[in-house]
Amino acid sequence: MNGDLALFRRRLLQNPKQVSALAPSSRYLARAMADGLGPRTGRVVEFGPGTGRLTRAILDAGVPARLLDLFELDNDFVRHLHQQFPGVAVHHLGADRADEVVAPGVGAVVSGLPLLSMPASVREAIVSAAFRILAPGAPLIQFTYGPSPPLPPESIENLGLMVEPGKKIWLNLPPARVYRFYKV
Repeated sequence: MNGDLALFRRRLLQNPKQVSALAPSSRYLARAMADGLGPRTGRVVEFGPGTGRLTRAILDAGVPARLLDLFELDNDFVRHLHQQFPGVAVHHLGADRADEVVAPGVGAVVSGLPLLSMPASVREAIVSAAFRILAPGAPLIQFTYGPSPPLPPESIENLGLMVEPGKKIWLNLPPARVYRFYKV
């Protein structure tokens, strides 16, 4: 884990806009994001895995490595993920292009991306890609540090989504809340 923290800090200093967090997600946040996932979820896709804290929680929840796809843009994180998670598909590709390599029918998309810090068009492209691959009724699981959902109300309406607020994770720096989005 020390290697993960060193890698995170190095990438944060080199590219703060892309990393967009003060610290890696805590194990408490990671567990909350993976809550409800397991061997019967089917394929799971993760957007923005970084050092893999959420990835580890997804695998620990029982999702088989062969059914997990990661989408990461940072070269150093991609190399790290390949080393840390054999058997997991790591795509050096933007989340907005997930539907180019993953077939529809995904059981859950788990996202650690800083959606609110992105331009609206990028944010909506990413969320749209998630729902193009998600099975009907399957969730997009996303966290945010702010007091509101990680998608503004107009995006939720434009994309035809329903949002379900989840747990507030106080043991994270900063505290975060998990949300699940569903297509209406």
